[in-house]
Amino acid sequence: MDGGLGDKPHLWALLRSYLIACFIIIALAWPARSITEESLQLVVQRQEVPSLLQVSESLVVEQKESEPVVSNDNQKTEAQPEQMAQEKGRVKDKLHSIIEQVASRHNVDPALIKAIIMAESGYDPRAVSKKGAKGLMQLMPKTAQELGVTEVFDPEDNVEAGVRYFKRLLKRFGGDVKLALAAYNAGSTKVRRYRGVPPIRATRYYVRKVFHYYRIYKKEMNTPTNDA
Repeated sequence: MDGGLGDKPHLWALLRSYLIACFIIIALAWPARSITEESLQLVVQRQEVPSLLQVSESLVVEQKESEPVVSNDNQKTEAQPEQMAQEKGRVKDKLHSIIEQVASRHNVDPALIKAIIMAESGYDPRAVSKKGAKGLMQLMPKTAQELGVTEVFDPEDNVEAGVRYFKRLLKRFGGDVKLALAAYNAGSTKVRRYRGVPPIRATRYYVRKVFHYYRIYKKEMNTPTNDA
């Protein structure tokens, strides 16, 4: 009979080397297997859990689907014209109050100032002409500066300056409303040059238009017009 492993040292050394090699291989293979399983688990989780973008998109779709098909835009549109008319009415009443106070303070017919404003700006406090006239009474920048206007688009400042300027023109032309209106539109120099309303189509139309509105406002106030 052959002897045991102790009798054959070379066989024992070979077996020991084999066992060590197997242990090393198993040790090296185990982390790789673990990583592979973890990677597969992450892939599964990523497939099962939706991303934030997918969640937000789904919420948007749900919100759109939950919104009513019929909106209330028609109700808003129907109420808007009435509200706008009421607001314009309140603004115009406030402007008329300012005009009446300022005109009375300077002893000028309020109906005439209302007519001038209607012809000049259509009661738009923010009106600006092509030539640069601004506000309710369409004051030119130089005129507004001479009259000490601080805020040309402010109704009170604009009307105050405009009435004072028109009052000055009335005095300059002896109380003649037509000449004062012509001077307000075309300038005093042209009125003096032609010794009357200048033969300018726009100016003559302006004078007629102001008197048209003047009669309307005087009728509302039940007072006679001054056609001098």
